[in-house]
Amino acid sequence: MFQVRIHGRGGQGVVTAAETLSVAAFDEGRHAQAFPSFGSERTGAPVVAFCRIDDREIRLREPIMEPDALIIQDPTLLHQVDVFAGLKRDGYILINTSRSFEALGLGEFVRGCRPERLCTVPATEISLRHLGRSLPNVPLLGGFAALSGLIQLESVAKAIRERFPAKVAEGNVVAAGEAFDVVRAEMAATLAKEPGHA
Repeated sequence: MFQVRIHGRGGQGVVTAAETLSVAAFDEGRHAQAFPSFGSERTGAPVVAFCRIDDREIRLREPIMEPDALIIQDPTLLHQVDVFAGLKRDGYILINTSRSFEALGLGEFVRGCRPERLCTVPATEISLRHLGRSLPNVPLLGGFAALSGLIQLESVAKAIRERFPAKVAEGNVVAAGEAFDVVRAEMAATLAKEPGHA
């Protein structure tokens, strides 16, 4: 089972991201589950959502305490909430920012992690460009498809079109595709720096 925890703030589409990811996995013939963890938080309050993906039926219902991957929609949460709690050492981290892990003050924390599983993508800027609004959730799903290889970009696009009205969907599909390309390029650059990489 692959478990994803998504951190963001109210109004950023955290729950929509988890649900869209689960639909993309379901469309690929897998079992998936998505659910939020929040009370009556106002816009801007920290929100967490969870997504589980497996080839077998998922019986677990509790929050994800040891995620395989983290998607962090708002970098201001990095030093306010323990977003990294329980993350597996070889886990994936995708952060919505144009800054590096070092610049975010996370250099020491990620030392020893697999560098090709650590990525940033300017999802807010991408969403502003293609949607005219700050909605980083869907571009981050495109970035996550590239980073993890867990789901196909085509499945993300299909899930987006199932969820949103046509005009909004197409802007989101383009945004997800751009984020996918950004992350692929960043991963290639990271791997090229690795010792022994041809």
